[in-house]
Amino acid sequence: MRIGELSRRTGVPVPTIKYYVREGLVPAGRLTSPNQADYGEVHEQRLRLIRALLDVGGLKVAAVADVLVAVDDPGLPEHKVLGVATDLLVSRYPEEEPDVALEAARARVDELIERRGWRVGAACPGRESLAVALASLERVGHADFGGALDTYADAAESLAVADLDYAVGGGDRDERVERAIVGTALGGAMLASLRHLAHVDRSARLHGHGQAPHASADTAPRNGAGPL
Repeated sequence: MRIGELSRRTGVPVPTIKYYVREGLVPAGRLTSPNQADYGEVHEQRLRLIRALLDVGGLKVAAVADVLVAVDDPGLPEHKVLGVATDLLVSRYPEEEPDVALEAARARVDELIERRGWRVGAACPGRESLAVALASLERVGHADFGGALDTYADAAESLAVADLDYAVGGGDRDERVERAIVGTALGGAMLASLRHLAHVDRSARLHGHGQAPHASADTAPRNGAGPL
């Protein structure tokens, strides 16, 4: 296909495709004349992956390039490839000077990972982001909420199965990484929305307010009105 058709199929403007080719993010097309090139399914799939990384994952172009280097490394195990991609999606907190709360939280994260038998490397960014969250709870006087850590961990294990089972259902590496990004990023968005809906329901049940499950959409509260 010509570059115009590739653009129509992927929704990526022609100048952007040419930029990606120049930067080495997308392989060059097969030259059919001095000014014409032919593109195929490989190019379409690579552009889909880049769009997933940029639009869904919210990554910068430099981070996308790092992911693509990993994808294109035939000697890198797929677990590592997916790790490079999904590690970039983890919420990162500003680096903090260690204090008693943070050191205690780090120890608690280490204990949790060991107790649950999770195969997580020491450099995994999720370790530090979880430790910072736990330390923050301690500092603002809500350390008791950290008691829900195992409940959250149970839910996280179930979600990881859903996310990664979706990812491994893809075809080649590009597609599997794309599915991992989509599953992780949009799965997180779905989780946040579902959690909000469950909060509203739980609050209504606790405080005796809200609508019955069969209430019609026509009578639903507008503009956020309701218990939450």
